[in-house]
Amino acid sequence: QVQLVESGGGLVQAGGSLRLSCAASGRTFSGYTFGWFRQARGKEREFVGKITWSRGNTYYADSVKGRFTISRDNAKNTVYLQMDSLKLEDTAVYYCAADPAWVVTTKVGDFRSWGQGTQVTVSS
Repeated sequence: QVQLVESGGGLVQAGGSLRLSCAASGRTFSGYTFGWFRQARGKEREFVGKITWSRGNTYYADSVKGRFTISRDNAKNTVYLQMDSLKLEDTAVYYCAADPAWVVTTKVGDFRSWGQGTQVTVSS
């Protein structure tokens, strides 16, 4: 099973930027889809964005489109979530997820492997 470890969370002011990292342990990830999700206090876990490992194709939730960017470093087995123009509403625990196949939907249940999460807090 793929092990995922997120890092890079912290406190940032509204309008600022933060980059999260997700280190994946394993052989190769050809055919894999990596996703980012977030869960605010008292709220449901929601989709943020996803990326295909082989081609780097991305897809984002409307709430973050134009502000967040997902990328991956093949040599480092790491995926990134670059967050710009952060808003108070972005405050949440952010989770990295992975699935060995192309995930056609944006649901939590589509992903088999999950990281432990990293807290992102946006202040005014």
